[in-house]
Amino acid sequence: MSFQPMMCGGSSNDDAVMCGGSSPVKPATQEVQDICYRVKKSAEDKANKSYEVFMAKTYMTQVVAGTIFIIKVHVGGEDHVHLKVFRELPCYGGNVILSDMQESKSLQESDPLENF
Repeated sequence: MSFQPMMCGGSSNDDAVMCGGSSPVKPATQEVQDICYRVKKSAEDKANKSYEVFMAKTYMTQVVAGTIFIIKVHVGGEDHVHLKVFRELPCYGGNVILSDMQESKSLQESDPLENF
């Protein structure tokens, strides 16, 4: 008997990812930017800073019992942060929660977006 991995999410086979696996890194969408706006205050509190710029650049997702978003965010100058954001399933409220954050990141390929 052989098993086929179960695919989750996406509107086509090209967008689908294996459940529990991470998607490839993609350019940020308006949906991702909206998620960033929703967690901006939490990120500022965690970093003890105020960000005038808070622009999502790239992101990846992981489908779990909800969705984990790992997002590279431009916060001014050459500075970037990586956000780990959990979005609950709609049946559990659909809340968006900042789970973790990494500071002192850059846009360079030498500082890739990875799950943390």
